[in-house]
Amino acid sequence: MLSPEVQTKVNHWLKGVYDEATKAEINQLLKEEKFTELTDSFYKDLEFGTGGLRGLMGIGSNKMNKYTVGAATQGIFNYLQKSFPNEQIKVAIACDSRNNSPLFAQITADVFAANGAKVFLFKELRPTPELSFAIRHLGCHSGVVITASHNPKEYNGYKAYWNDGAQMLSPHDTNSILEVQKITSVAEIKFSGNASNISIIGEEIDNEYLEKITSLSISKEAIKRQKDLKIVFTPLHGSGITLVPQLLQKFGFENVNIVKAQEKPDGNFPTTPSPNPEEKAALAMAVANAKEIDADLVLATDPDADRVGIAIKDLKGEWVLVNGNQTGSLLIYYMLNAWKEAGKIDGKQFICKTIVSSYIMDAIAKKFGVKCYNVLTGFKYIGEIIRKTEGKEKFIVGGEESYGYLVGDFSRDKDAVASCAFIAEMAAYAKDKGRTLYELLIDMYVEFGFYKEKLKSITKPGKSGQDEIKAMMVGFRNNPPKILAHSKVVKLMDYENSVEINLLNGVKSDILLPKSDVLQFLTEDGSLVSARPSGTEPKIKFYFSVNEKLPSKADFDIVDAKLNTKIDQIIADLGV
Repeated sequence: MLSPEVQTKVNHWLKGVYDEATKAEINQLLKEEKFTELTDSFYKDLEFGTGGLRGLMGIGSNKMNKYTVGAATQGIFNYLQKSFPNEQIKVAIACDSRNNSPLFAQITADVFAANGAKVFLFKELRPTPELSFAIRHLGCHSGVVITASHNPKEYNGYKAYWNDGAQMLSPHDTNSILEVQKITSVAEIKFSGNASNISIIGEEIDNEYLEKITSLSISKEAIKRQKDLKIVFTPLHGSGITLVPQLLQKFGFENVNIVKAQEKPDGNFPTTPSPNPEEKAALAMAVANAKEIDADLVLATDPDADRVGIAIKDLKGEWVLVNGNQTGSLLIYYMLNAWKEAGKIDGKQFICKTIVSSYIMDAIAKKFGVKCYNVLTGFKYIGEIIRKTEGKEKFIVGGEESYGYLVGDFSRDKDAVASCAFIAEMAAYAKDKGRTLYELLIDMYVEFGFYKEKLKSITKPGKSGQDEIKAMMVGFRNNPPKILAHSKVVKLMDYENSVEINLLNGVKSDILLPKSDVLQFLTEDGSLVSARPSGTEPKIKFYFSVNEKLPSKADFDIVDAKLNTKIDQIIADLGV
């Protein structure tokens, strides 16, 4: 049976001004007594997390559909009107290649336009970072991109942005949701658009965006000498195909090979189990192509081209995937080296990373005399730091372990388009010095210590899964582990309660970041474990980080094995 709360919502949809197809589907589920499916569809309203609105496509208040998209848009408009009184609201809208993305983008544009907003709608799929750029470039109050990033094909999502080009932060995200919750009837959503308020945009924004990124290139001479660097690129059937090849060409790379089977945008992602560049299977076709032509570098972007995964050859000439922490650390290492060589570092620069990303990034920044800001998970917090320091400090590069990076501040979200170009530039810079990217990675570890990270995600779908995840966090918060891999846990960082506790003497200190349901455990030997429920998926994520000195390149395999063993022991001790 359905709970009274869910039954009330179901009845509301059956009696409301919803289309007949939606009502028929609800009635069919009731007839078949599919109560679990109905509960998952109606037990809550989709809420903004670290990546905005995201969920399975289908009927119900907890699914992505015409009505949840329309309600979110109406609520955001209502909030924008209150936030910017006596101004015509201006918004930019883009979408990726997912099924229903163009439909949801048009619905979003129509609702904004029907409310009197000026809408700039990309004529076809475009990368998320370009949407972020367009908001500031066009002087918009807000922006929306329809995407579920790297999620499986059954998902879609709705990323909402503020006028600084960054995803909505508190209080704007929660206030927008409050406005959505005030909408008690579908009749309150203005679905009938005003076409005269919608302007179609495309190549003119592309050109501005690509020119801005190209202006940041540092190692132009190295690229000229290494213009034949063999690059294999796959957009994984997503929006990366629209701009990444163009930008690589503008940077000066003349040997870019696109994986033809994955070139065409397709929301079913037919050639890969998941369009997630974190996963080996997603890069399989690109790596096979790279082996055929003896390439130097593989680049793979996710459907909305805000995240990039890479593959390179190791010391034995075997192709290996580089994880998000390694790529982010390498980018920071390269950019700070290049800026130093160009004489551009004067102590007013900074990088930015998330608290669950590798702390080798902090060590690199310190060595170069550059400030490193640590923020909560979610690239919107990096965007916030860029906004707060604008005119006082210069942002060089930043990123997070989940394969998202940003070079320069033209965009205020993770940018795989720009990242692809700078990763290629980094490879050219290394090759120009007689090094491979893998050798550059080892050079970095020898200089700063070998930092090894691993992510373990546990999926818990539905309402019951959400309850399980909450229970796990309560358990770790109330009973933190005492020993991890034979090392005493000496510090607990509880971001939900904004407190850091020295477990040896009980001394507490404040954490000066927004509240977030994150726990971190630091051991005596410098190992760090972070636990965090995902803001966009039904998962709880555990991040493991260990480190040790790497005396020389010859010691790499021995230290690597040792660190792997330590991570395995920590996971066993934690019981996850």
